[in-house]
Amino acid sequence: MTDSNIPVTEDELHAYVDNELPGERLAAVEAWLATHPDDSARVASWRAMSDTLQAKYGAVADEPVPPRLSLDALARPPRRWMMGAIAATLVAFVAGGSVGWIAHGANTKQSMFANFTDDALDAHKLYVVEVRHPVEVAGNERAHLQQWLSKRCGYQVRAPELDANGLKLVGGRLLPGPSGPASFLMYENASGERFTIYASRATTEATQMRYAANDGNGAMFWADRGVGYVVSGPTDRTRLQHVARLVYDQTEKTGL
Repeated sequence: MTDSNIPVTEDELHAYVDNELPGERLAAVEAWLATHPDDSARVASWRAMSDTLQAKYGAVADEPVPPRLSLDALARPPRRWMMGAIAATLVAFVAGGSVGWIAHGANTKQSMFANFTDDALDAHKLYVVEVRHPVEVAGNERAHLQQWLSKRCGYQVRAPELDANGLKLVGGRLLPGPSGPASFLMYENASGERFTIYASRATTEATQMRYAANDGNGAMFWADRGVGYVVSGPTDRTRLQHVARLVYDQTEKTGL
C-alpha cells in the first residue's frame, strides 16, 4: 500500500493543522482532504479555533510555566502561607486575645482567596491556548475523568453539565493545589471561548463568591464543605458569575 492510500488518522490531521506533519505524508493528507469534505471541514474549524486562541491568548503561550503548576509541586509540603497561618494561630492562642483570633481568621480567608485565584488563573492562561493538548482526559470520557480526579483529589469530583448553556466539556487534568491535588475542568462554547473550573481542598467550610481579574481573565472564587472552587474565563463579571452560579448549583446538589 502506497502512502497516498494509507487512511489519514485524526492525529495526522491535528499535526497537519499544527504544521508538524512529516513531509512524506503531506501530499497524501492534502489528497485525502480534497476527497473527504467532512475531514476538510474539521480541519478548517480547528484552524479557525487556533487563530482565535492565538489572537486572544498568544502572548501567554511563551510565558514559562509557573513553578506552583509543575508536577513536582504535587509532592511538595504545604506552602509557607499555611505554616504562617499555623504560627499565627499559636501566637493568638498564647496571647489569649480574641482580637488575635479575629485577625487570624480574616488573614487566612484572604490568603486562601489569593492562593486559589492565583493558581486557577495561572492554569487557565496556560492551558486555554492549547489546541491539541488542552487536557489530559477528553470530555467524551466523562465517567473516567470524574472517577480518576475523585480518587486523586480525595473527594467526589463531578463535571457539571453545561451543554444546555452552550458550553461543551473539553476534558480535564490533575494539577497541584494550595494544599493538595486540584481538579481542572475545561469547557468551550461554539465560538471557541473557554471557561475552566479549578477545585481543591480548602481550609474553610464556606465562603461567599468573590471576583478577581488578572491579565484579561476573570475568576470567581467560593468555598463549600471544605472544597474551594474557581471558575475562570472572560473578565465580563456578569457572564462569569452566571457560569459560576450554574457550576455552584450543580456541585451543591452532587457534592463535588
